[in-house]
Amino acid sequence: MAQAPPTPTSSPTRPTAPAAVDDGGAASRPRGARTRLTLVHGQLRAIRVRIEDRPVLRRVWQLCVAVVGFAVLGLGVLAIPYPGPGWLIVFAGLAVLASEFVWARHLLRYARRHYDGWTAWVRRQDRPVKFAVLAATAVVIGMTLWLMGGLWLVASQLGQADWTWLRSPLLG
Repeated sequence: MAQAPPTPTSSPTRPTAPAAVDDGGAASRPRGARTRLTLVHGQLRAIRVRIEDRPVLRRVWQLCVAVVGFAVLGLGVLAIPYPGPGWLIVFAGLAVLASEFVWARHLLRYARRHYDGWTAWVRRQDRPVKFAVLAATAVVIGMTLWLMGGLWLVASQLGQADWTWLRSPLLG
């Protein structure tokens, strides 16, 4: 049998490259890692389907998601006034809750929209307004430390135990 001569659009010596596909960065990972991720993702999806098929298991799952989500959310709210990732923790807690509850999805969308609006507003302000926001944040941090006994703890460690005005009114 005779082979057909190569056409001008394809060359027998140089194969054509496949079209670029957006795989979410999976091409940059080693091949073994990609297959493990796919395997784990498939196993998690199968577990989730089994949970969805059993009403009691679904309620237990929702309860676990609620407990974890509210715990993370609570930690985030406590961390908001302090330097660090307070808002990130709040959004993480809402994301955990939003994975299972529609109301949390709406709340997460609302909170992100208003947080972005607030930060954009602060960025547009002049230095005196930015300083006022910084000063108000410092006052909130100081009041929280005082109410939670943090200032008294530091003062007593520094040998200033007679500074009773630093004692927390809540914790005595």
